[in-house]
Amino acid sequence: MQHVRFTSTDFAQVPSTLTADDPEHLLHAGVLVGTEDDQAFSAERKHAVRMVDLPSRTLSMTVGGLNPGQTTRRHRHNYETIIYVVAGSGFSSIEGRDVQWKAGDAFYVPTWAWHQHTNSSETTAAQYIACENAPMLQNLGIALREEG
Repeated sequence: MQHVRFTSTDFAQVPSTLTADDPEHLLHAGVLVGTEDDQAFSAERKHAVRMVDLPSRTLSMTVGGLNPGQTTRRHRHNYETIIYVVAGSGFSSIEGRDVQWKAGDAFYVPTWAWHQHTNSSETTAAQYIACENAPMLQNLGIALREEG
């Protein structure tokens, strides 16, 4: 996909009206089925992640899972994350603070904060939905992620 790049000399090209965006698809059916890309991404992240394939240029959504006793790799990124816990319980270490969570809770991961998530149950899988503004920063060419 080729990105359009504007500079300050293109300021006169800003339109005075908008045209409704008409993306090719508005539905991602069967998110939890997963794809080969999801499998590769999950293997890299070392826990289950299903990417929601919708045409937003500013927000992303993923559905993640942690097996009983599983912990993600420690990492940080310069995009914000809001996580809604669908099932299970555990905690997330965010810049040295442990945030306890359970199904029905939502929590915030600030930009550039070191964090990792742990399913503290020995018997129940945890599942969550993560929403991030990564696509906006990617489209600006300034998204960063670092593994610890």
